[in-house]
Amino acid sequence: MGIPGLEHLHAWIGIPFCSMYVVAVVGNVTILAVVRAERSLHEPMFLFLCMLSVTDLVLSTSTLPRMLCLFWLGAQDIAFDACLTQMFFIHSFTTMESGFFLAMAIDRYVAICDPLRHTTILTHSRIAKMGAMVVFRGVAFFSPHPILLRQLPYCRTRIIAHTYCEFMAVVKLACVDTGATKRYSLSVASVIGSCDGFFIAVSYVLILRAVFSLPSREASLKALGTCGSHVCVILVFYSTAVFTFLTHRFGHNVAPQIHIFIANMYLLVPPFLNPIVYGIRTKKIRDHVLSSLRVKVA
Repeated sequence: MGIPGLEHLHAWIGIPFCSMYVVAVVGNVTILAVVRAERSLHEPMFLFLCMLSVTDLVLSTSTLPRMLCLFWLGAQDIAFDACLTQMFFIHSFTTMESGFFLAMAIDRYVAICDPLRHTTILTHSRIAKMGAMVVFRGVAFFSPHPILLRQLPYCRTRIIAHTYCEFMAVVKLACVDTGATKRYSLSVASVIGSCDGFFIAVSYVLILRAVFSLPSREASLKALGTCGSHVCVILVFYSTAVFTFLTHRFGHNVAPQIHIFIANMYLLVPPFLNPIVYGIRTKKIRDHVLSSLRVKVA
């Protein structure tokens, strides 16, 4: 259905959504191209950033094009298998996004608190193992979602009051008791999210403690500015995710327009902000992009 009650604004809502998607795709593809082309950027921070960029591309592409077809073309129908596939990509890659935020927080902690051993602690093999663990966790815990939903009988309406195939929106259509299925989904999401959030918070507390103890005030301010922008992106991701989770659990009186809009921000804003904060604000990537543009213009 899209956003209930705001159907007359769908065409206008699609404009900023499309703009954010274009920025997300261009920004993340640019980061991948720059890191691939520049061997000096084959460092832990940029390798984790590439993993985050791939996650952002998959996450935004699995939702935005279909959403824009709904907003602009009125294409409301979606095949059941396609709906389950979209649901799997959304939930598994959102979990991966959280995992890569944690991996990047650990990288920043090691880089600032133990800089001399940074490259020996985070070797390429360890980075690859961390990335594989994040991907495996996302796939393993959320593969049961489409399998469980496919086995349920559906005898009610097949109208989903949402802009994409969200797990809770689909499971409500089943005509049997789905309490165990809902509890599994909410438990997995809450455990993974709270664990990642806790360790990210601990990492940045230790980072801030190390930053404030730096002898140079200029170095402290520079590190603080970098960490501050990273924390802002992480807060946007987790605050919208927590709001969506709490709405499903307790917020039965929350207006559906607000819930769906926040749920969209949860999927759209991080892929849009990540290349800006982690890419444009990173001097090495910015300098490489600018030098490439100068060469092409010349």
